[in-house]
Amino acid sequence: MSLLFVYVQRYFLQWFAWRSFAFTLAVNQVVPPLIGLAVWETALPGNETISAYYFVLIIVRLMTVSYENHTFSTRIYNGDLMDDLLRPHPVMLQSLGENIAIRIWHTIIGLPLFVILGIVLDMELNIGMLLLALPAVVLAAALQYVFTYLLAMSAFWTERAHSIVSAGGLFIYLLGGIAAPIGLMPELIKQIAALLPFQGMMAFPAELSAGMLDSRSIANGYIQQGIWLCIMLTAARLVWRFGIRKYTAAGA
Repeated sequence: MSLLFVYVQRYFLQWFAWRSFAFTLAVNQVVPPLIGLAVWETALPGNETISAYYFVLIIVRLMTVSYENHTFSTRIYNGDLMDDLLRPHPVMLQSLGENIAIRIWHTIIGLPLFVILGIVLDMELNIGMLLLALPAVVLAAALQYVFTYLLAMSAFWTERAHSIVSAGGLFIYLLGGIAAPIGLMPELIKQIAALLPFQGMMAFPAELSAGMLDSRSIANGYIQQGIWLCIMLTAARLVWRFGIRKYTAAGA
């Protein structure tokens, strides 16, 4: 943990020099939920639940975003991963430290907008539900990190890792509850979304924070997040083993 903290601190300071770029990235993450808020506020005027959902979704998105196609994949492409392999700790630790640092910057940048929007919308959230949703946000962040890391490892075999990760992001947008709340989707789409991990990456913590779920749905949501996190960690470990063999063989 101490080494992870060192990496977080290091990359936090590094991103301080790139804070204007971090601001641009944060704005890009905020725009889709804002568009969703405007669309569904118009489609369903006076629906406070939808407003609360998209309001919370903004901060959830900022706290869970991952860019491993720009960080980890790039290290594969330019050969820096070879140096990482010589360090006496898991390679993922450095990537995770940078990921957390970027999320902290996103949250700092997005918090003023979050507060202003809350005042404008006269938003009132249940503190108890927000506290109950904190573990869901942490699990959503872990899910999205491992998912993006898994797709970013396609850089071992192809130069199209950015496109592959972007395709994964599209699934999060469509089936994760950003384009439309899961409850407003057609029944077939809802059933498909319930079987996939994307709902747990975005919609579940937002719905929980907005007070849209009953106790059974909350329990199922946490179980789904835990199961998918285990599946993705296992998959990432297997892909890493195959990928690193190819990488070191080519490097030799």
